[in-house]
Amino acid sequence: MADRRPIESWLTDMDGVLIHEGVPIPGADAFVKRLRESGKPFLVLTNNSIYTPRDLHARLSRMGLEVPVEAIWTSALATAKFLDDQRPGGSAYVIGEAGLTTALHDIGYILTDHEPDYVVLGETRTYSFEAMTKAVRLIEAGARFICTNPDETGPSAEGPLPATGAVAALITKATGKQPYFAGKPNPLMMRTGLNAIGAHSETSAMIGDRMDTDVLAGIEAGMRTFLVLTGLTRPEQVEDFPFRPSEVVDSIADLVDRI
Repeated sequence: MADRRPIESWLTDMDGVLIHEGVPIPGADAFVKRLRESGKPFLVLTNNSIYTPRDLHARLSRMGLEVPVEAIWTSALATAKFLDDQRPGGSAYVIGEAGLTTALHDIGYILTDHEPDYVVLGETRTYSFEAMTKAVRLIEAGARFICTNPDETGPSAEGPLPATGAVAALITKATGKQPYFAGKPNPLMMRTGLNAIGAHSETSAMIGDRMDTDVLAGIEAGMRTFLVLTGLTRPEQVEDFPFRPSEVVDSIADLVDRI
């Protein structure tokens, strides 16, 4: 196999790669600083749709990680880009928070519960039974079902929380309708992100801590992939999957000199 071309742009997951439970992972600050100094295009990605890029910029900045707003790509932004391409100027009934509603407002979508084109399900701290019931009825009436991401649980200080994928399963069970997931591992999220920074998959790399989302999405988008062992996937689990990352490294600190 011919040698791959040099890496000219970087995409990296956030939780488990740069930060863990609100604390920067050692080497993350040096990695972000080297990226900014290099002038190479880069994106920090997250499947979490709760926060806007400005929210995440401020959150990372408080941790000493200076990531520009335009270098943050969320599943909410990927979902909005998908809907804008599919049905510009449409309407949606949304279950989610500011990250998702802001992204849809920014593309000119009308948020309504009156005959919406789509039901869009995202992450929220408090899933409402009333909102889920309304979503079921709207989907039964013909609204198309879209989800920001398939993650079934999310982290919290007290332990795992039900997340978008789990709530989507409930709605699917009630309606018989499967959603379209815009976030990882859908390579759509990677490709729209690459387009946003003018990068090409052949010269880009994806760094993640999960084989089933980050690495899979990177592979399917045609990118080089790096698995870090500071998050969910453990070393002994790598062989459980029918695909492999390009490289496995201990942490983001091992990639600073690769930029």
